Amino acid sequence: MAIARFKDLCLDAGDPARLGPFWSAVLGRTWEAKNGSGLVTGPTPQHTIWINPVPEAKSAKNRVHLDIYVRDLADPQALGATIVEPLHGTRKWTVMADPEGGEFCAFLRPEIPAERLHGLVVDCADPKAQAQWWAGVYGISVTDNGGWFTLEQVPGMPILTMDFVPVPEPKTVKNRVHWDVTVPSVAPLAAAGATVLREPGGDVGWHVLADPEGNEFCAFTG
Repeated sequence: MAIARFKDLCLDAGDPARLGPFWSAVLGRTWEAKNGSGLVTGPTPQHTIWINPVPEAKSAKNRVHLDIYVRDLADPQALGATIVEPLHGTRKWTVMADPEGGEFCAFLRPEIPAERLHGLVVDCADPKAQAQWWAGVYGISVTDNGGWFTLEQVPGMPILTMDFVPVPEPKTVKNRVHWDVTVPSVAPLAAAGATVLREPGGDVGWHVLADPEGNEFCAFTG
């Protein structure tokens, strides 16, 4: 049984006024500036991507990144993206970076679908355990792809897949990409193994938590 539903995505930014318009254009959505931050909006509230200002610069490879569809690599490049790792061998994607260096993977399609964001990818020390933990949170099953693992039909999530992949390096800094969930109560998350990093208070009306590998996420109640 699900104990949480996907709510939306959040990206940290040194300059939201630069990063927000980039992601809205790449995803074919709308940018709304808001008091120094802003949001990328789509057809439903769950398509929202909050672009939040942070003082620290990107200092490590993102452990959470987005997979997107593009018609031509020149399109995101014209908006400020750069190529990090070009296509080679049998790999079907190009690793790119947004204007602030945040990695994402671009998959070429002759015709891009209306929903250009198709994957939320999490680097893991133990991808099987991570996938099983989040599957338990969402009340769904896990697909084993032979070393990496996929969740589909995540409750509330308009993104096609949530993928957990192995990497050799440990997590060292706060993730610059995270997701929010809605819950009736935070207690079941904590009982399942999440760590509460911050309780609601002041101008923060939500809980900040971390999953078993330390990936930050926010839980909204009510």
